[in-house]
Amino acid sequence: MTASNHPPLERAQAAEFLQVALEEARIGLAEGGIPIGGALFHRDGTLLGRGHNRRVQQDDASVHGETDAFRNAGRRRDYADTVMVTTLSPCWYCSGLVRQFGIGAVVMGESENFSGGHAWLAENGVEVVDLADAECIELLGAFISSHHDLWFEDIGL
Repeated sequence: MTASNHPPLERAQAAEFLQVALEEARIGLAEGGIPIGGALFHRDGTLLGRGHNRRVQQDDASVHGETDAFRNAGRRRDYADTVMVTTLSPCWYCSGLVRQFGIGAVVMGESENFSGGHAWLAENGVEVVDLADAECIELLGAFISSHHDLWFEDIGL
C-alpha cells in the first residue's frame, strides 16, 4: 500500500493515463505553445480533467499543463484518490499544487529534460511513477533545442 492507503498504480495503467497527457502536449505544440500536457484521473481510471501548458497562448505564466488539468477537473472535497499525470517532472509550482490539495499520486512521462519537485513529493508520501517515456523525452527535447529562449523563459532558469 502507498502512503495514501491505495495499492500502487500499475505501470500499464500509468502508461494509459500518460497517453491523455501526451495528446494534450501535442495540442499545445500545435497551438504554438510549450509541449507539456497534464491530466487528472481518479485511481479507478475516470478522467476528471485534462489540459496543457498555455503560458504562451494565454499570455499567463500560471497556466502549466498540471494547473490547466486541475482547473478543468472542477472542485472536489478530497484528492487523495486522484492521480496527476504530466508529460514532464512537475516544477515546484505544480509540485506545490499536488501537496496543497493532497493529490495521492503523480505519473510523469519523463524527468530527463527537466527534474522538478518529484523527489520532494515522494519524500512527503506522494506515490511517484516516472515512466521515462521515449516519446515524452523526444518531444520536449526537440522543443528545447529549437526554442531554447522560450523554454528557459518558461522554466524560469
